[in-house]
Amino acid sequence: MCILNDCYVMLNNKVVLITGGTGSFGKKFVEVILRDYPQVKKIIIYSRDELKQYELKLKYPHEKYPQLRFFIGDVRDLERLTRACEGVDVIIHAAAIKQVDTAEYNPEECIKTNVHGAQNVIKAALACGVHDVVALSTDKACAPINLYGATKLTSDKLFTAANNIRGSKNIRFSVVRYGNVMGSRGSVIPFFIRKRDEGAEFLPITDMRMTRFNISLEEGVAMVMYAIGHHLGGEIFIPKIPSYKITDVAKAIAPNIPQKEVGIRPGEKLHEEMITVTDALDTIDLGKYYVIMPSVSFNVTREQYMEHHHGKLVPDGFHYSSDNNEFWETPESMREKIRKFADPNFEVK
Repeated sequence: MCILNDCYVMLNNKVVLITGGTGSFGKKFVEVILRDYPQVKKIIIYSRDELKQYELKLKYPHEKYPQLRFFIGDVRDLERLTRACEGVDVIIHAAAIKQVDTAEYNPEECIKTNVHGAQNVIKAALACGVHDVVALSTDKACAPINLYGATKLTSDKLFTAANNIRGSKNIRFSVVRYGNVMGSRGSVIPFFIRKRDEGAEFLPITDMRMTRFNISLEEGVAMVMYAIGHHLGGEIFIPKIPSYKITDVAKAIAPNIPQKEVGIRPGEKLHEEMITVTDALDTIDLGKYYVIMPSVSFNVTREQYMEHHHGKLVPDGFHYSSDNNEFWETPESMREKIRKFADPNFEVK
């Protein structure tokens, strides 16, 4: 459902490209555009997985959705990416290697995709006259302790700094950073459901104290839309979303199965952060979202950011992490959201 009609109309008659377009976010993003932007000129789905593209084509046949285009390509390939970006107005960069353990075992591959790929998106956007670029980030990029988080922090820095090299080009680069997405591939909810349905004797909990931020794909897409319509370039947009305890997710899914602590995994945090105390020095509160302003900007002043976003600086010592949140999910609220956003057939067993 459209929330900001004034910014939604800007995508009509525009060409949109999404990297990693066959992932969880990409598929939801395409669904929302087709629903809310009936006059969109073209949607280019850029990804390297032929099977996932084939499956998406079955869902959106060309006869009914002629505005969809499918490009096989990798963000590591600058030439192919630049070709795909010709005539594009808006880029959403969602392609990434996201699994923490995969990144630790394959560090060069993670760097090639998450860092070099990000730089290629910037180069292609600058070369092709793109107007708006929004890159997806993660809470793991905030004070990172694993390679995945470190590469995404580097990516964030590349995108926010790209505004300083745009010259006379009418282009804006920004970042959207959020927490765990409900029901996404590899996340805890489908993992717990699978363990329960397999008849597990217990649900493995890495640490009973562990907390995480919680967001739905719909909320993530809405935030990206907000960024497209409101960014000046250089901002990191962060949502105000609830936290949950991992133990409460387990209770929501399988209240009758015991929980067993199995130990925290390498590269895993006890609590996730989205704004550090140092970040807070450049952070403004917009009401529904926070915005971290760039510490170095040659195009927009701090005062212009604050005036444009109608924001106010957060208090001294502010720190936004999953364990100091004002808003918390309960097992009951998690069950409701699982049915609504992750699995409509979900039942407590």
